[in-house]
Amino acid sequence: MKFLNDLLEKLYPPVKPLQPGLYSYRPEKDDDFPFSMHLRIETPEHAILILHAKTVLHLNQTAAEFLYDFIQHMSRDRTIKALSKRYAVAKATIASDYDDLFERLQVLMTTPDLDPVSFLDFERQVPYSGEIAAPYRLDLALTYRFSEGSEVESELQKRITQELSEEEWLRVVEKSWEIGVPHLIFTGGEPTLQPYLPKLLAAAETHGQVTGILTDGVKLTDRDYMNLLLNQGLDHIVLVLDPDQDACWEAVANLLPEDIHVTVHLTINQTDTDYYQNLLENLQNQQVSNISLSARTKDMQQTLDEVNEIALDLGFSITYDIPVPYSHYNPVELELEAEEVKEVGNAWLYIEPDGD
Repeated sequence: MKFLNDLLEKLYPPVKPLQPGLYSYRPEKDDDFPFSMHLRIETPEHAILILHAKTVLHLNQTAAEFLYDFIQHMSRDRTIKALSKRYAVAKATIASDYDDLFERLQVLMTTPDLDPVSFLDFERQVPYSGEIAAPYRLDLALTYRFSEGSEVESELQKRITQELSEEEWLRVVEKSWEIGVPHLIFTGGEPTLQPYLPKLLAAAETHGQVTGILTDGVKLTDRDYMNLLLNQGLDHIVLVLDPDQDACWEAVANLLPEDIHVTVHLTINQTDTDYYQNLLENLQNQQVSNISLSARTKDMQQTLDEVNEIALDLGFSITYDIPVPYSHYNPVELELEAEEVKEVGNAWLYIEPDGD
């Protein structure tokens, strides 16, 4: 019997579980799969795919193995051969499953309104709920200082009397990677006022983390500085638009031709929907396609809803779960659906300039 067991184990070795950890994929130029991926294996039975820092999907073990092999640069044929032998399943079946997975991911990323709950076999996690090993995102407020001429919340600057040093922020970035956080957003205040922002971006880039900034855009009117950030691996930008500031519009014009995802944020602070209709049409004429919206106060909720409908009618993609800076142009609370904010601490953490 022992001989038979040894023979069977040799012919059909037991499936080895994937090792827990965070595995990243960053596409090269002209890659057939041009989307970043972070595969976080929590347990042998539980893996999560964070696709392009936008969508969180729970994976079955086979899908996780496909993606793990892909991230490790294993060829399609080699993966199919290995899994066919491991699970004693026909190569044609494994090949079909492999191709189907990547086709679905491609469609998911190229169809903005596609709901993966109804399209994918594996279940999409309700945002910001459930037990996870580490947050999906860290929002790092590098400072509560603002660009010259901006209105500020003085009580916040009085409360935060110290800021972490460059070395301390670099340790935060390093620690975030060690615990498996795939996505960092640098905010404030105005993060571009910190001279070491490019170094923080470069540090995250060495890990393969996705990075973004939330900015008023003033420093991005300097093309040399803008290119410096882009060259350090910056992946996306949320630009807080002050419609009355020419610098904001100049920054938008500078950014849109670049190979980076740009979202323009508008804070609803008046009830004149015609004003926002004209503003959105202007953004559309500038080729802006992604916006986020929030209301200055709860009294603006109805106007926010109306502007949201105008934006959808114009064809904008709308993002809601952006980091919230403490500034004149952003509220402390985003207008999120109830299920999105139920357990927000699970999805992201916010670190203030002093490290709290």
